[in-house]
Amino acid sequence: MKKLRFATVGDNCIDRFQPPVGQSLVGGNAVNVAVQLAALGHDCFYFGAVGTDPDGVRTRRLLRGNGVLTEYLQDRTGVTAYTDIAVLESGDRVMTFEDFGVCAGYAPSPSEVEILKTMDHVHIGWLDDGGTLKRTLSSAGISVSQDLSVNADPANRSADGLAIAFGSAGEDGEIAERMTTELLQQGARLAVVTRGALGSSASDGSNTVTTGVTAVEIIDTTGAGDSFIAGFLSAHIGGLALEACLEAGRDRAALTCGHVGGFPQVPAPL
Repeated sequence: MKKLRFATVGDNCIDRFQPPVGQSLVGGNAVNVAVQLAALGHDCFYFGAVGTDPDGVRTRRLLRGNGVLTEYLQDRTGVTAYTDIAVLESGDRVMTFEDFGVCAGYAPSPSEVEILKTMDHVHIGWLDDGGTLKRTLSSAGISVSQDLSVNADPANRSADGLAIAFGSAGEDGEIAERMTTELLQQGARLAVVTRGALGSSASDGSNTVTTGVTAVEIIDTTGAGDSFIAGFLSAHIGGLALEACLEAGRDRAALTCGHVGGFPQVPAPL
């Protein structure tokens, strides 16, 4: 597949898995997508902010170790974001507490925005900028996607300006259909909705395709949706048909379900 230039923008965090897992791992939507895109052989730049604390140092080092380009990762005085996660017997995760730390209020500098305009595609994770970045990039003709399911604030959830809007509907077909319609009505050119064990769908309003999941033993689902996004983007920006893109996302997500955390890493104790 053609090697592409991607950038991901937004959240990073320390995923603090509570007992019985008891591990502390680097994660966050934008980080997980970046790592997976780099693993798929692409150049991927991460734009975000970490604290000057040990968790920030660890995050930067781990990103570099996984092939992610970090020259636009900012160091800011304060705490690196973290999330407390309880893991159910099914492997599903429940986020019990979240501190956005120095991610809150982060935005790329004007010069960094110009760098983003040189990318083949930009993916945005959690970003509390009221949608400014995606509209700026879209108006410049840049292909942009965002995972709207990780943004709780309505000001940051609109699909306007997005080439691809990702959403998660859970295992509910009616919610998935309604979400797809809403994302397209808001202005997304393509709506991609995951439905857990029921698979995923993609629609541009005239053409809709669906696919199921790959059967795997689930260890943990943390980051599976982010891996799906990376697999889908790699295939879609690379020019594959929608069905093949869903399959690429499905297969990448299945790999992630086989280990704890969004990507393999040496776990640190809590």
